[in-house]
Amino acid sequence: MPQPPWFAIYRPFSSRRRLLLGFLSFLLPIALWCTVSYVPFIWHPMMRVAQPGAVAWFRSGLLVERKVFAEENAKVLSAGQPLATGIRANPVFLPEPHAVARAFYTAFTTAPVLRGDVWLHESLWRSLKTIFWGFVISSAVGIPLGILCGAYALWSRVSEPVIDFLRYMPAPAFGALAVAVLGINDAPKIAIIFLGTFFQQVLVVANTIRRVDPMLLEAAQTLGARGLQLVLRVIVPAKLSELYTDTRILLGWAWTYLIVAEVVGISSGITFFINQQAKYRNFDNVYAAIIMIGLLGLGTDQILSFIGKRLFPWENPRSSRLRAWLARVIPQPVIVDDTDAAPAVKP
Repeated sequence: MPQPPWFAIYRPFSSRRRLLLGFLSFLLPIALWCTVSYVPFIWHPMMRVAQPGAVAWFRSGLLVERKVFAEENAKVLSAGQPLATGIRANPVFLPEPHAVARAFYTAFTTAPVLRGDVWLHESLWRSLKTIFWGFVISSAVGIPLGILCGAYALWSRVSEPVIDFLRYMPAPAFGALAVAVLGINDAPKIAIIFLGTFFQQVLVVANTIRRVDPMLLEAAQTLGARGLQLVLRVIVPAKLSELYTDTRILLGWAWTYLIVAEVVGISSGITFFINQQAKYRNFDNVYAAIIMIGLLGLGTDQILSFIGKRLFPWENPRSSRLRAWLARVIPQPVIVDDTDAAPAVKP
């Protein structure tokens, strides 16, 4: 089968093309980062001092602006003293990719600087627990309420107007109230994750439930289904795969609230690690921690996607093609139709 054009509308790509484009989507920003980091004439607004020369306040490894570096060299040149030497460099807040890659290992193996600081793996584990409990509680309440709002006009008119009003209020605005009510430990952080996802979850789930094919409802009612039985046996199963997809998307929203949630009360988790490393000017660790958050979120989403394809194979056209290919490759049993055979002679 010929490949569709690259810019064809609504034409899916082959697995090889999807893999290639997915690889390029990560390669292009990394290539831009490498270009800005390693090519001196692209940006590099700083100078890294190699030899301080006669400049009293220079020291080896110091980053100074190129303008200041030139002014100081002009002063010592007019005095007939040795010039400072250096190489062009980027600011400290933009480390090179290889330094960030190295920090993926050293951040886990380097002991905390101060007593009371935590290791990176401890910070990540605490953040994962905050995300987990905040989203689980939100889903445990939001999904059933969204199903009721989508299925029953009464629940919709009672709940959705106020939920639609509250969803425009930023969840971090409730931070001080959450600390006053729940204390300063992890409970207010979980509450921020809950508030950031709950209101959106109810409305998204309700909108999904409303898209059930009316013919399914009519057929079920014809067969005698009524009330809650109609919801549990017809409406929810009809939209179960879409509800699963909605949950995956909303989990990504929970990750976006993590950094804000973890500064409520006592700073903790990966946010505390990032802030501490920024204070120590270890920006390679800062970048590594931020990238780790993205990798954890992406990895979680891909695992859920893999599970969803197994739970709902009818939603995955690739699995249908696989079954069709297996049907062609694997020999099928031959069923002999003997209805036209000569009747047996009776004794």
